[in-house]
Amino acid sequence: MDDVTKQAGLSGVAITAPAEAVTKPVTKSVTGRVDNAPAGIIMMILATILFAGASAASKWLVAEYPVGEVLFLRSLSSLIGGAAVILPVTGLSVYATHRPRDHLLRGLSQSISQLALLLAFSLMPLAGAVAINFSAPLFAALVSIVWLKEPAGFVRGTALVVGFVGVLIVTDPGANSLTLGALFALVNAVMYGTVTVAVRGMTRTESPNTLVIWMLTVLAFFHSFLLFFGWRTPSLRDAVFLFGTGFVNAVGQWFWTKSLQLAPAPAVTPFYYLMLVWALGFGFLLWGDVPSPSLLLGSGIVVATGLFLFLREARLQQSLTAAARSRTA
Repeated sequence: MDDVTKQAGLSGVAITAPAEAVTKPVTKSVTGRVDNAPAGIIMMILATILFAGASAASKWLVAEYPVGEVLFLRSLSSLIGGAAVILPVTGLSVYATHRPRDHLLRGLSQSISQLALLLAFSLMPLAGAVAINFSAPLFAALVSIVWLKEPAGFVRGTALVVGFVGVLIVTDPGANSLTLGALFALVNAVMYGTVTVAVRGMTRTESPNTLVIWMLTVLAFFHSFLLFFGWRTPSLRDAVFLFGTGFVNAVGQWFWTKSLQLAPAPAVTPFYYLMLVWALGFGFLLWGDVPSPSLLLGSGIVVATGLFLFLREARLQQSLTAAARSRTA
């Protein structure tokens, strides 16, 4: 997935959950927030469908148009959509920051990550690229251990090793080394993992809207330089698709954010991995891609270790929060 708007919801507009979800009982979280897990799960599932659809559209477009053109128009449409929601509320003051260098470096890293992902889409099956992308949390955990000096521990370290074995199975090196598409997908996962760690540090001083608008702007700026490598004037239909991928992804990010607002992350995050199922479906229906045994086995390992690490960290955080409250009570 893209990191373009993941850090924040783009608006405070309320959403009306389907009637079936509304009639479900809601629970109160330990923070006092009223949770609605069924509605949150529905939002997450809708987000994964939109993310997979945008990825499939991008794969189809890069077969017809230069990668740089697809990236720039997608980034531009995301910037237009994000600015249309954020700027009327915050004005240009949302750009105020004491960390412009960090925003530029983060945007450059993410622009490289997105370029690598689209190149992977153009060179390998959609589901394979998505599966490798799911290894980004593993790389984020590894970077946190090396860069932020976070403790690894036996359990966490073992899970990382198992997860990376799953990545190797997905990429299926074989006797002739990794395919070029798999290498690009791995570059995307590594870069996205480092961006995730960087964002964790920047959230201490930057507002979510500032993180979002700077990311959208820097992405569009850097991706504009890719137009020097090729441009093909699109037909009206293709222009709609080119701009539409950015808007669809932005809407998907909004559903993703609403999901986390409606329910605890441990309740909804497992459903994010449904994106791999939709990617498998799109790949089969549009390109006739039949998943190989190594893809299915490796994807299962990557997803399982990613979920294990996430749920383990969530439980540890809850324990630390409960202990802190008991000390202050």
